[in-house]
Amino acid sequence: MRKYLFPICCALLLMSCGGGDDNSDPVTENKAPSIPGLVTPANNLLCIDNAVVFEWNAASDPDFDAITYQIEVAKDNQFKQIDYTNSASGTTKSISLEKGMRYYWRVKAVDSQNLSGKYSEVFQFYTEGVGLTNHLPFVPSLVKPELSSVLTTNSVILEWDASDVDANDVLTYDVYFGTTNPPTAKISSNQSLKTYTQSLNSSGTYYWSVDVKDQKGGISKGQVWRFVKN
Repeated sequence: MRKYLFPICCALLLMSCGGGDDNSDPVTENKAPSIPGLVTPANNLLCIDNAVVFEWNAASDPDFDAITYQIEVAKDNQFKQIDYTNSASGTTKSISLEKGMRYYWRVKAVDSQNLSGKYSEVFQFYTEGVGLTNHLPFVPSLVKPELSSVLTTNSVILEWDASDVDANDVLTYDVYFGTTNPPTAKISSNQSLKTYTQSLNSSGTYYWSVDVKDQKGGISKGQVWRFVKN
């Protein structure tokens, strides 16, 4: 009988020393803040002063963490030529920029754990220059196909968007397309539509770009976009 009591006592002793359920709190995964909404300068705005006040709507954080904001101002809509980047604790920031320049801006929220949310949409604006009578069009933005997308069709609809701060300017487009980067073959000239249908002869990577022109001689060369045909 005693040989059976000893293992039972040992088991009870182990249970009393913490062998029960683990009631420790699970680690909560930190969640990113929401995306701020841009307010001013509004999209396609001509700013009369180069000292620009930027304003955006506050983001929220699912974990109620404190939020700061990262603002970027660039001279291209791919943000490779960043002119200004800084953080702000509030939802406004005053920045002095060059006169007579075309700019693009965006904002993202960062929580106190240094986790960033996604960037906002991109707004574009101009700072008025001294004696400037014509502003270059804004660089075209990609609509479709999505950058680096994979297609299986034998033709593709190329689509873009573009605008000009000079509301009365008439815009036309030159479209370049090919298998080299950058593409050199101009497949359409001075077209008014912001779309072009192109046949695809073989599989591979294709590159395309669009230059936008106004009737006063202003030209803005677009960046190169690409997609793959299987």
